[in-house]
Amino acid sequence: MISEKYWEAANEGKLLIQRCKSCGKPIFYPRYYCPECLSTDIEWIVSSGKGKLLSYTVIYETQRTDIDPSKMPIVIGLVELEEGVRLITNIVGCKEEELKVDSEVEVTFEDVDNRKLPVFRLKGGVDET
Repeated sequence: MISEKYWEAANEGKLLIQRCKSCGKPIFYPRYYCPECLSTDIEWIVSSGKGKLLSYTVIYETQRTDIDPSKMPIVIGLVELEEGVRLITNIVGCKEEELKVDSEVEVTFEDVDNRKLPVFRLKGGVDET
């Protein structure tokens, strides 16, 4: 599976992305080839885990019964990492009124179903995980 190294690194508290060795383009989500030049000469690199919040939405309720109501609301954000890739992720450890577009964020990891899941918090925020 293409994402196996990604999940292994996450379990060790590292956020991996890919980079094309032919054209230098950073890549996320994991792929077998570069979407820019179609090269298959791809390497894994450790991300700084730092970025900025480009957009977000707040989910106040859900019909899902497997989500603990005390975990609501859930904040889903679009984060652009320093390396230039974007990912959709959870934003944790902050109050809704603290959220602002262009806020600096950093990765942290939450234990979910015996696996560490990369999520983001506001830079300098308290890690509640």
